[in-house]
Amino acid sequence: MSQQRTTALIAFLAVSIMSIETAFTAPPTRTFDAPGSPSFERLNEKPGLSPPLDVNGNFLIGPDYTPAPENKAVDGVPQGRVQQFTIDSKETKLLNPGIARIVFGTVDPKNPKTLIVETHEIDYQRQITVYIPEQYEPGNESPFMVIHDGPKGKPNMTVPHILDNLIAQKRIPAMIAIMIANGGGDAQGHQRGKEYDTMSGLFAEYIESEVLPRVEKNCEVKLTKDPDGRAAMGSSSGGSAALIMAWYRTDLYHRVLTTSGTFVNQQWPFNPETPGGAWDFHDKLVLESPKKPIRLFMAVGDRDLLNPNVMRDNMHDWVEANNRMAKVLKAKGYEYQYLFCQNSGHGVGNAKAQFLSHAIEWVWKGYAPRQSK
Repeated sequence: MSQQRTTALIAFLAVSIMSIETAFTAPPTRTFDAPGSPSFERLNEKPGLSPPLDVNGNFLIGPDYTPAPENKAVDGVPQGRVQQFTIDSKETKLLNPGIARIVFGTVDPKNPKTLIVETHEIDYQRQITVYIPEQYEPGNESPFMVIHDGPKGKPNMTVPHILDNLIAQKRIPAMIAIMIANGGGDAQGHQRGKEYDTMSGLFAEYIESEVLPRVEKNCEVKLTKDPDGRAAMGSSSGGSAALIMAWYRTDLYHRVLTTSGTFVNQQWPFNPETPGGAWDFHDKLVLESPKKPIRLFMAVGDRDLLNPNVMRDNMHDWVEANNRMAKVLKAKGYEYQYLFCQNSGHGVGNAKAQFLSHAIEWVWKGYAPRQSK
């Protein structure tokens, strides 16, 4: 083996070992009252409580959680239907072809805020899972919610059950949910990272031109064009994608729900207009831009991710990023709720089982369909 190939193999193994080590290092527990944290209102420690629907602010929940009753099917409640179909990337104009990487990449010696990543082109298939409430009236435009990281196989029925129950109780409007699977992989150099972490309106445009028309055709529904009747929801990079869609295409989306939002420096390739990726939201964009008509729900876990890669740029702490988001949203006067979830990790699954029905109801509060002319 040549010296050059030996050196390359050693470098590959070093990067791989580092990636494995960071992937399996448990994040430390961060306290809600650490220096620099926003002020939190502690809810009663009894599990199951959620903040009031008519207030903004920061709330402390946990460490114990009780799954909400809305998570399960209830006898006598009208049940919506769920349909699925697949989009082949070769049949789309945007995000075609996709990308993938073999190794994580190395820090760019000329710019520590980004990575050098080798990628190759791929074709991919994306499953679309659509929930249509029983109350949907054919021919009428419906409000809807886009949900990132949708299933790639059999659907999880938790969100459909929640929507069935909330709609039946008239806590939210009868709406369609569009669960969109990602294009594969994660973070820099993979298709999911390109879709979710890119600071632009690209993915919102992809959904508008490639996904929504297919939903209307395949499911025989009509979707509203009113941005106040459209929500985006996601966890991790899916959460940052939800906010990115509303931020760059406020003409399309006004309502956002995030859990463990990846408001960190994960954009790739490097963009000098937003050198910190989604970290720039709380570092400058929110404060330096006119207030947008966005209503935002956020949640983070006290054991959420911390610096899980080789960049070591001080812009990869999920708790710090979400705390900073809460502070700038408050300073700018946004409508927002932020939950700091004790005894919860990335994705806040145990806490989400308790608060997701509340979060959906809160995000949709104040919605009124446009009056037809």
